[in-house]
Amino acid sequence: MSKGAQIAVGAGAIALLLVWFAVTNLGSDGAYRYYQTLAEFQAAGDEVLGESLRVHGYVAAESIQRDVPGKRVHFAVQNDPPHRAGAAGPTLKVVYESLETPDLFKDGAEVVVEGQMERRDAEAVFVAHNVLAKCPSKFEAEKPDSAEL
Repeated sequence: MSKGAQIAVGAGAIALLLVWFAVTNLGSDGAYRYYQTLAEFQAAGDEVLGESLRVHGYVAAESIQRDVPGKRVHFAVQNDPPHRAGAAGPTLKVVYESLETPDLFKDGAEVVVEGQMERRDAEAVFVAHNVLAKCPSKFEAEKPDSAEL
């Protein structure tokens, strides 16, 4: 086989791989979907039942319950951080099908839950297969001295 034919075969193989990658990963199935905020998720309503989704929010205060015999964790996610003043607003009930939570998972933690919405016991519950907890920021705005005011 000549050098030109080898280059053409190699270039064709690379082109086919790129087309295959684009079709399988960038199609309409949402393989590279970013997360939704809890407010966006709740606005979608029942349209999302059974769909694979990522939802961003904050773990509601005092909502974490570990079911050791069932090997799952129940908790609620809210749209705003719990330390922010005001009412918590609507929450999303989440069931994480594992006891192995991230180290940063605690009340008020910023999380992204991956899974799907299901109906359990006549109630809509988000069944998570993955929980990602964000590291809190170590940088805070400098507070002005009262003498400077």
